Formats: sequence, structure tokens, C-alpha cells
Amino acid sequence: MEYILLCIIGFAASTLGTLAGGGGLISLPAMLLMGVPVHSAIGANKVSNTVGSFSSFFMIYREKEVTVKEALTVVPIGLAGGITGGIIASHLKEEWMIVIAVVLLSFAFITSFLGKADFDGNERFQFTKKSAASLYGIGIYDGVFGPGSGTLALYLYGRLKIAYLRAVGLTRIMVFSSCFGASISYISTGKIIWPMTLALMLGSVSGAQLGVRLARKLKKEQVKPILRVVTVLLIMQIVVEYFG
Repeated sequence: MEYILLCIIGFAASTLGTLAGGGGLISLPAMLLMGVPVHSAIGANKVSNTVGSFSSFFMIYREKEVTVKEALTVVPIGLAGGITGGIIASHLKEEWMIVIAVVLLSFAFITSFLGKADFDGNERFQFTKKSAASLYGIGIYDGVFGPGSGTLALYLYGRLKIAYLRAVGLTRIMVFSSCFGASISYISTGKIIWPMTLALMLGSVSGAQLGVRLARKLKKEQVKPILRVVTVLLIMQIVVEYFG
């Protein structure tokens, strides 16, 4: 029964994560409530997100909404950030991880609400110092804790005048690379509980497929309100966890 529940959690989290980021709103609190140690819960999320995010990226790439060149530009930046964040997280005590999560997610909240992401352009992703530094920072954050990293990436791509579906594809390949990097760190330090992780992964792949199909149906005017709602829910979650 526990593994079925984890499949459902992975499915719901991956669907939301594909559409607007914030899949950790569902998966991480649910796993912690199930009594999974925080490092193992985060590690399971990283491993399952690696597989789920790549499957959603591949669906978008197959329809030629994003190019290989763009993906190969994003991957090393996200990978470096994820490895950096995973190394940092693996050396932190549980209570410090919660405190850092509060700080980072609060920063994500402020950044999200200040961003002007309208997804009204049709630009391709270009490597610049600013875009690379922003993605690297998001990758570090994803490696340390994670919830909200996809939302931040979508806001970044929106500010770069990239259309929504392309932004989703680039976000998923960024999440794939940063989670892959973080997964290496968590696996090497023995934090992964594999049966739980595999159950979460199975649900994550299915949710990613549904998320892409729903993303195709969204109009650009609907995207920003969804991102706003997810951002508000993220900040509410950390406040409840912090004061709880």
C-alpha cells in the first residue's frame, strides 16, 4: 500500500512540476509525513525527477518545440549546479536543511513575484553570463532542497521572451540535469531508499506525460496566474513547516 501511495504522489507531483514547477509541494511533504528521513526523501525526489523530467523533455523535443543545441547549452549548467547543491546538502544536518529551505524558498517567492514572465515571445535560449549564472544558481538551489526550482526557471525563461511550451521543455531538461547531478551526490553518500524511490519514479514518469499534454492546451494568458498560485502555495508550505 505504501508503494502505491508513493506512485500516486509521484504522479501528482510530476504533473504539477511539468506545468508550473513546484512538484515538491506535493512529494516532499507527503514523504516526510510518511516518516521518510529528510535526506532520503529529497534524494528520492531527485532520482525520480531525473527520469520524469527527461521523459517530459523528450516529448516536447520530439514535436520540435525545443532544439538539441538549446538543451545542450542548459544541461552542463544545471548539472554543475545540481552537483554543487547536492554536495552542500549531504553535509548539512537536518535542522539546517529546513532553515536553508525557508531562506531559499522565501527568496524564490520574492523573485517570482518581481519577475515579468509573460511568455509572449518566440526567442531561443541564448548563453549569456546573466542567463548562465541564473540557471547555475537555480541548479544549486535544486540540489540543496528543490521545491520551486522549476517555477523559478519558468519565470527566467519568460523574462527571456521564450514561449511557454519551449520554456517547459528547457525547464524539464534543466531539472533533469540538476537532479542528475544531485542524485549522484545522494547515491554516493548512501541516502537513497531504493524501493520507495523506484515507486515514486514510476508515478513521476506517468505524471510527466500528462503534464506535457496539459501544457499544450494552456494559453499564454493562463500560465502566469498558475505560476502565481504555485508560488503562493510554496511560501505557505514553508511557513507552516517552519512554525510547525
